[in-house]
Amino acid sequence: MQPDRSPALRVADRVRDAVTAGRPVLALESTILTHGLPSPRNLEVGLATEALVREAGVEPATIGVIGGTAVVGLDEAEIERLCSADGVVKASTRDLPVARAAGLDAGTTVAATAWLAHRAGIRVFSTGGLGGVHRGASDTFDESTDLPALAATPIVVVSAGVKSILDVGATLERLETLGITVLGHRTDRFPGFYVADSGFPVPARVESAAEAAEVARARDELGLAPAVLVANPVAETDQLDPDVHTRVLAEALAAADAAGVTGHDTTPFLLDFVQRATDGRSLEANLAVYRGNARLGAEIARELAR
Repeated sequence: MQPDRSPALRVADRVRDAVTAGRPVLALESTILTHGLPSPRNLEVGLATEALVREAGVEPATIGVIGGTAVVGLDEAEIERLCSADGVVKASTRDLPVARAAGLDAGTTVAATAWLAHRAGIRVFSTGGLGGVHRGASDTFDESTDLPALAATPIVVVSAGVKSILDVGATLERLETLGITVLGHRTDRFPGFYVADSGFPVPARVESAAEAAEVARARDELGLAPAVLVANPVAETDQLDPDVHTRVLAEALAAADAAGVTGHDTTPFLLDFVQRATDGRSLEANLAVYRGNARLGAEIARELAR
């Protein structure tokens, strides 16, 4: 697939050249920088992750919105702008038209990043954890746009499962319903973001980046539209202690209920609670997840470019 040339989408020359030449490219999201990490740690992580991907022989393409234009392959100044400017919003696919019309700066979510990466001809995208079905969704119908977006976007997504604050079992059911292939990377257990095992199994397992790439090729040969999700667990040495995780998560959910927190405010409330309750250990686990997924995503991009 060749990069899209819409005026609403700018693909960096280095990324366009790599895609056109068939060289490996890895998409990276920007909401971890704009809304997931404090400054200046966010800029350090953004630039270090791009360097890690380049060292693996892969072209990094961090994606975001600058002045209303979706950019695939932010340069260093643009990454710094998103990490430090006031008024940077969080944009999923539904928000991209608003950001475009209003000329906003935005970090792009999994849904928006995957869609923009696909339009630019990029085949692999690494993130931390997916959004999914929220607890209590049978009453609220609260489900992340990430899921339907991936159901319509033929890309490979590497993540550490879904955020453990969500209803993991219901999310796996929705992934099945939406036809999204789920692969455990060297594991039979679905990861839980901060922890290596969410308590649920994965439907299929691969042992290497090469095997994951073969599944993606088979998906393309069959003409199927949904993404392939590669669930890559955080290393056990880097995960939150599972007992601590269980206790803190229960406390966070109880605190959200007591405070009457609902809707789109729930996820940031819970993540902030977990970070404070673990004295920042959840943040370090998050960064270990992101680095590991970037490494694996680069390996899969290389395999697909062979």
